[in-house]
Amino acid sequence: MPLSRRDFAKRSAYTGAGVALAGSAGVLATAPGAIAGDEADSGQDLARGGHGFGYGPLVPDPDGILALPAGFSYRVITHSGVTTLESGESTPSNHDGTATFQGPRGTTLLVNNHELKGPRSKWEHPVPLAEGLVYDPAASGGCTVVEVSKHGDHVTEWVGIAGTSTNCAGGRTPWGTWLTCEENVDRAGQNGMTKDHGYVFEVDPHDRRANRDPKPIKALGRYEHEAVVVDTQRGHLYLTEDASGPNGLLYRWTPPRDFEHGRGELRGLADDAGVLKAAQCFDSGGNFVDDLSRATKTGTVYGVDWVEVPDRDAKTVPVRKQFGEGEVTRGRKLEGMWWADGGAYIVSSYAREESPVAHDGQVWFYNPKRRTLTLKVLLKVNADPSKDGALDGPDNITVSPYGGLIIAEDGEGVQHLFGATGDGRTYPIARNDLNIGTAEEPEYSEFTGVVFSPDGTTLYANIQDPGIMVAITGPWRRQRARG
Repeated sequence: MPLSRRDFAKRSAYTGAGVALAGSAGVLATAPGAIAGDEADSGQDLARGGHGFGYGPLVPDPDGILALPAGFSYRVITHSGVTTLESGESTPSNHDGTATFQGPRGTTLLVNNHELKGPRSKWEHPVPLAEGLVYDPAASGGCTVVEVSKHGDHVTEWVGIAGTSTNCAGGRTPWGTWLTCEENVDRAGQNGMTKDHGYVFEVDPHDRRANRDPKPIKALGRYEHEAVVVDTQRGHLYLTEDASGPNGLLYRWTPPRDFEHGRGELRGLADDAGVLKAAQCFDSGGNFVDDLSRATKTGTVYGVDWVEVPDRDAKTVPVRKQFGEGEVTRGRKLEGMWWADGGAYIVSSYAREESPVAHDGQVWFYNPKRRTLTLKVLLKVNADPSKDGALDGPDNITVSPYGGLIIAEDGEGVQHLFGATGDGRTYPIARNDLNIGTAEEPEYSEFTGVVFSPDGTTLYANIQDPGIMVAITGPWRRQRARG
């Protein structure tokens, strides 16, 4: 049953706008450059690492790859143009969304997206066209599966899917597979493509045979997909769209009645199976919210209703353009997602002139039981991205087994992995020291694919350009809230 604007306004009056919607990650109120929920504490300085929490300041890397706190170390797991697949071909470039799985004999399996757009001739190291695993032979992207031995001393990598385009964040399923998302809607005949793109595909890291003859899950729609999470109780899928002109949407897919999730079940669905809807938000006064950037204070809570998508395959009109004014709520660069605490953490990387209000990053939490969206983190516009310490452009996200969130930065200037505690303080975990620019004009690629190993001892992350996966280990400890 839809949550009406009147019902939400009435509920908000009784609950103080529902601010107390906390899970184990807590209310992440502030960050460096953030706007605090009470406007009192703007967070700790990232470069110092705060006081009494975090892991201390970052130590520059003599090898020029990854700065870490004292006591921490990293290993390079894959490196495009350096490491090779079991076929002898190069590890593909442009690492992006990643998930970990428990493998056989104590190994860890990772599925790694490669965000490669356009024809294969454009890239030095596209995803190899492995026999039987190719969707569109003209496309350059896809996924690889990486197996890391128990002690980290042996790595094997192979193709999980090839011939897809611009594979971005994706999402892990509760049944042990990876949903890889195409952030590109080229039609057959565009940019040399031979098939339509803009879909989600399922990759099984445990069973190579299950990945043969890739089939898009058209029921989830065709648009600039970014990330996806699965509601472990209700079976819904939530999906983000990274698009502009107009801004993208947050979607919910409801499976058909009597459908049971499991390995390979999604790819067997009819193209129009289930119902795909887009989010429509309204504030505590019952007023429609046109764009998520309208929220200028953490703790802001919006009620959420869902509006059905008319043509999910976007045969003539892009999905986000099928709605009129006042029908759906938009957001600029809706990016990474993670399911935890009974709901979905959702990132909006930034907003500028295309949006009502500018910001340099938001993290929202969607509570499906209450049908509410709560703003947890809000970063003000970063005045000087070249300075180490300020943050901008959160992207991939994960919930830490040690409390709070771990966020990968994809902004301007210096790039970090950083944590946010339950009471909103932030601390540095890593800084990308790999300069792919010049000494006069340094440039640092974004971090992507941040995720812990199944046992919580290793944090994996990627430097997208040139494409390096690292495994970070050290004296991890619980990051507790104050008081």
